[in-house]
Amino acid sequence: MDKEQLIKEAAKSIIDADKVKAEELAKSAIAAGMDPLEVINEGFSVGIAKVGDLFGRGELFLPELILSAEAMKVATDILNASLPQGAQKRGKVVMGTAQGDIHDIGKSMVVSFLQANGFEVYDVGRDVEMQKFIDKAQEVDADIIGMSALLTTTMSGQKALIEELKKAGLRDRFKVMVGGAPATQRWADRIGADAYGVDAADAAEKAMKLLGGK
Repeated sequence: MDKEQLIKEAAKSIIDADKVKAEELAKSAIAAGMDPLEVINEGFSVGIAKVGDLFGRGELFLPELILSAEAMKVATDILNASLPQGAQKRGKVVMGTAQGDIHDIGKSMVVSFLQANGFEVYDVGRDVEMQKFIDKAQEVDADIIGMSALLTTTMSGQKALIEELKKAGLRDRFKVMVGGAPATQRWADRIGADAYGVDAADAAEKAMKLLGGK
């Protein structure tokens, strides 16, 4: 299979939510000596972007979205692991779900989209105490901290994160992104967040803009 065909098949494997095929194609790309980032950006990322578009238009449902995200994660994990040590990344993101919130499907989707777009992502998990976001961001010298909240009762964690960063004199060091079902652009503006992601695809796009990317 030539490069053009493999890249086309990579996109299709994500649209079809075919995890086995996605894994096979990722391994084939490495064996063929292809550029891992090129395969991600021109192949798998195109597929996940299409999936996000279909979901947004109501033509794809959550179970299918989750399966596509799983296929995407398998492929990008393989390809990212093959990158040379010190290969250029778009930036580093610490991502997690606010304390008291055990929902993590949306957060996991954002992680997959960010990784697919060349970000190095540190997923701190769900129901995460606020200080852990800050500690991890300092530890890895992150560019962005992203906090998801799927409940109105846990949204306050996003505001508290920004306030704590200010108190610690770290607000200028990290960009802060928020998202989740109850979050809105108005909420993000109110608490002083740098960006609000409507969905996983939008979050990846906003992250690139925050760091001066396309």
